[in-house]
Amino acid sequence: MDSETALSLLAALSHPTRLEAFRQLVRHEPEGLATGALVEASGLSQSTFSSQLAVMVKSELVLSERRGRHQIQRANIDALKGLMLFLANDCCQGRAELCGPLVAELAPCC
Repeated sequence: MDSETALSLLAALSHPTRLEAFRQLVRHEPEGLATGALVEASGLSQSTFSSQLAVMVKSELVLSERRGRHQIQRANIDALKGLMLFLANDCCQGRAELCGPLVAELAPCC
């Protein structure tokens, strides 16, 4: 991952509504959530939430797919892993033994 991509992903998460929605999507992997459920949880109008969702879809942090009558949103776990690895790449100045606690915390999810 390059800096430009990382900045795009971080910008997509830099709003409280988007961050909370993304965290919900991560919790609901691999099934994802219907857009309506995300709208309801946000407490925002459909149109306001849709503009927030569009930012995450554009950055490819969220993947959208149609299932029957529902639009399902899913967290792009590969993008999340890439961002985490990009941020941790220089952890402890390349001394992997010092990053053990970080790796141990990430291992269950990734």
